[in-house]
Amino acid sequence: MRRFFKILGWTFGILAVLLLAAFLWLRNSPYWAGITLFADAHRAENFRTMDRIFPYREVPRGADVWAFDADPRPLPERYEFDGESRDLAAFLDRTETTGLMVVHAGAITHEEYRQGADDTSLFTSWSVAKSVLSALIGIAVEEGHIGSLSDPIGQYVPGLAGSGYAAVPIEHALTMSSGVDFNEDYDDPRSDINMLFVRAMAFGKPIEESIAALQSIRAPGEFNAYISSDTMALGLVLEAATGMPVAEYLSSRLWAPMGAEADATWSTDRTGREIALCCLNATLRDFARFGRLFLEEGARDGAQIVPADWVHASINPQAPHLQPGDNPASDWVFGYGYKWWIPEDPQGDFTAIGVWGQYVYVDPTREVVIVKTSTDPLFDDNDHETIAAFRAIAAEVAGD
Repeated sequence: MRRFFKILGWTFGILAVLLLAAFLWLRNSPYWAGITLFADAHRAENFRTMDRIFPYREVPRGADVWAFDADPRPLPERYEFDGESRDLAAFLDRTETTGLMVVHAGAITHEEYRQGADDTSLFTSWSVAKSVLSALIGIAVEEGHIGSLSDPIGQYVPGLAGSGYAAVPIEHALTMSSGVDFNEDYDDPRSDINMLFVRAMAFGKPIEESIAALQSIRAPGEFNAYISSDTMALGLVLEAATGMPVAEYLSSRLWAPMGAEADATWSTDRTGREIALCCLNATLRDFARFGRLFLEEGARDGAQIVPADWVHASINPQAPHLQPGDNPASDWVFGYGYKWWIPEDPQGDFTAIGVWGQYVYVDPTREVVIVKTSTDPLFDDNDHETIAAFRAIAAEVAGD
């Protein structure tokens, strides 16, 4: 019996050593950052160092930087929301802001970095990348790579021929109206959006295969339901139509012509394909340049980069089910264009939004662009308040 317990003790000891060794290996491996991606203690660092977590493709800048002037001004101390006056500084703290930039008439009026970030940090966009991809689709249409927005997605991507996307017109994927069944619930560990990343990053399954397995639950063009698979399908269309990786097309058609000051990166799956539904990593200033490009109706210093009519269509809902407000044909109260959101009580402003509180907000009337990066766990609850804060900032810097 004593010999049995001795062997048992040795067995448990060996197992403990093996488990400790496995933990230490995992702790020092590239996978650890992925496991702790959304952990409270790691989010801020992870969101500015995504290239340690995911494979990526580079997005080189050009030589001619689109310069900002400088016109420092204080932010407003308060803003109105939900019938009361609120403290802006407290809001920025509460929403775990990592970066904030305000640009008025081409001049930076406010720029700050928090939680270890600085002006060289490559902040991850999350779904702000969807608005960038939309611009690339518009350029591809202008160049003739895509014949018509009425073309079905399956015409360009044979791998989706048996999926719910086969007959979906490109335009309906642009407006989140594909009718494809996709669970976007980030709180459900087995949702489609979460399993897409698990399959791609843990098991190396190409994202295209996950998209190809999706089927329709309604006819396209009837209901605005936010699903990230629509944008991934569009990324596949762009790649097939242009014959170029998404990051390469972005660099040559938008990033360099726009005058970005830093190289960006676009996270990929393990096959090297860009995760088009998210994960463009760039500096705060370059996200502001992208917003400024849309403020200037797609032009930089008179040179058209994104077609002006595409910009107009992108920020103006094209059908009744895309209109802001209480809309029975939409799953949210913000309106939707071509991958841009139109807030309630429209004032001509529009915004790109990413989970965890990423924003590129544009107010053309006041000539204001605001970029905010965050690690806000209550991002869904705070979208309306964020717009209220942005509108107050825009009014302040514009002198209204």
